[in-house]
Amino acid sequence: MPDHAADAAGDEPIKQRKNGLYLGVSDELAENMKSGWADTELRDLTPIPQADRTAARRAALSARFPGERLVIPSGNLKTRANDTEYAFRPSTEYAYLTGDDTHDSVLVLEPNGREGGHRATIYLLPRSDRENGEFWLDGQGELWVGRRYALGEAEQRLGIPAKDVRELPARLREATGPVRNVRGHDAGVEAALTDKVTAERDEELRVYLSEARLVKDAFEIGELERACASTARGFEDVVRVLDKAEATSERYIEGTFFLRARVEGNDIGYGSICAAGPHATTLHWVRNDGPVRAGELLLLDAGVETTTFYTADVTRTLPINGRFTDLQRKIYDAVYDAQEAGIAAVKPGAKFRDFHDAAQRVLAERLVEWGLIDGPVERVLELGLQRRWTLHGTGHMLGMDVHDCAAARTETYVDGTLEPGMCLTVEPGLYFQADDLTVPEEYRGIGVRIEDDILVTEDGNRNLSAALPRRSDEVEAWMAGLKG
Repeated sequence: MPDHAADAAGDEPIKQRKNGLYLGVSDELAENMKSGWADTELRDLTPIPQADRTAARRAALSARFPGERLVIPSGNLKTRANDTEYAFRPSTEYAYLTGDDTHDSVLVLEPNGREGGHRATIYLLPRSDRENGEFWLDGQGELWVGRRYALGEAEQRLGIPAKDVRELPARLREATGPVRNVRGHDAGVEAALTDKVTAERDEELRVYLSEARLVKDAFEIGELERACASTARGFEDVVRVLDKAEATSERYIEGTFFLRARVEGNDIGYGSICAAGPHATTLHWVRNDGPVRAGELLLLDAGVETTTFYTADVTRTLPINGRFTDLQRKIYDAVYDAQEAGIAAVKPGAKFRDFHDAAQRVLAERLVEWGLIDGPVERVLELGLQRRWTLHGTGHMLGMDVHDCAAARTETYVDGTLEPGMCLTVEPGLYFQADDLTVPEEYRGIGVRIEDDILVTEDGNRNLSAALPRRSDEVEAWMAGLKG
């Protein structure tokens, strides 16, 4: 990787400008680099597929906060080490309202004075400037990290008037009237607004944008379907290479799924959990550095995120050698039955908590039946005693964030009612820790979770991740077919 802090000859670092030019560059070379380039301006660009959707979302936002200036940043690059950055992912709020994926960008809705409406402007970094050498000397210039869209190009793609983001801080400092900002993404924007916003008002904006995503539109559902289909292919890839993972580690599984995500999608929606053996009892095992052994189980919790930032979230627990032992099957089938009960409870008009309660009841019944906990079941559920082994809630909303709509109010989410277009996970589990002396030794170190992405429909639900088998006998047959 070339060092963008030094010039092409490897001389002194180029970090300062003088009269618009970077120090360490001869006048002759600087002049030479200004000319001799073909016109690469892109014209007649096709709007992004969701442009109509994002316009409708901005209109709804405008109606909710009439007469107020609304500021929604995409976020900045984050340093990984020294002068290298993590791959950029825009803030969910910004991507939801624009469809754009660029860093250091800001959507601003300014009151237009007409019946409380707004004028939307997207502030972006334009194409690198060839006159001042930015395109070849700056570490974020075109020859270093690739071509940015010109402002006119961005307008065509996104359907939003575009301006240079470097003008924005002064505009924000001069702004009058009420302002709201989505915090936590751009410190520069927050500094420019420091005396114009309040935490309470900004939180109301964040909550609104979270609740607006509770019900998905047709485009969003299509993206979630695409994410689930790609994720299913990633799970198939993993089964085909389990022998190689046994020769290496959980890292082989992680890398195999990541390859599918990169080939077909934008990325993974969260750190893949590739938990083999007793690691499956750790809910968010993302170290993925342990052994993969025949006779044990692999809990794979992973999801492809599409180029539009919608993610799947799917879990399967697989026998590494392709066959469940009797005890593994007993535990797996209990979790499967709990998930079946949970999925059946997902329907319009049901309470969000209903599917969790249904799944927990099945698991509590099995734990009492197996003699691991004293009944009756009603007592177990009232005291939550099953949670020693079930640990977590049975699901969450899904969309642009893997735990979507997290800022929504309790009354509209956790205590709310399901509606068509909502998408959520149903993911019960049983986890017997390796050091749990309250269960027989043969249970210890076994963890099972089954998770699917469920869309609420007009008359019930639809499993978006149904391409992957769930029943224990179907899982064994599926694995046998993939392994040949």
